[in-house]
Amino acid sequence: SVSEIPSEKRYYPVFLDLAGRRCLVVGGGPVALEKASGLLEAGATTRVVAPSVVDGLRRLPVEVLEHEYESGDLDGCFLVISATSDTAVNRRVRADADARSIPCNVADVPELCSFILPAVHREGPIAIAVSTGGASPALAQRIRAELAARYGPEHAELARLLRALRPWAKARFGSYEERRDFFRDLVRRAFV
Repeated sequence: SVSEIPSEKRYYPVFLDLAGRRCLVVGGGPVALEKASGLLEAGATTRVVAPSVVDGLRRLPVEVLEHEYESGDLDGCFLVISATSDTAVNRRVRADADARSIPCNVADVPELCSFILPAVHREGPIAIAVSTGGASPALAQRIRAELAARYGPEHAELARLLRALRPWAKARFGSYEERRDFFRDLVRRAFV
């Protein structure tokens, strides 16, 4: 019966401003490299802690602490990503993060995450994020690739133009509704 189907976890999608915020990556392998690179791309000040790290991490502008994870590594951090294959470490990172009210992602272990990371396509100021709620990263990546083929540099240029028009529209139109309708019409005409 339908009542026996477990309800699926629902996530609240959000884009975080990480510019200048300290973020921690626990782990020193290829997955940690991928996560640290993504944080750097978002402007985060990134700290990596692991007993040893791959050479790619050493080439990044990150703070590397070569030791086993300790709860003090979270000091001053805005969020943490644990990218280790050690379940005990991952559980400890999540517990420590919860105790400090720090959002935590454990790579490839959705049940230990307080947030999950979507597959993202970036084109200038546009970011399209796709999530399957942790069910299938492969499916999310496929959908992202299809969207990337559809939305390219011309859409990024349109976004920049619309951003430049915002101050003019705010001065010209007195209400939110008028501004909304103006921009909706411009976007509609751009896609005709």
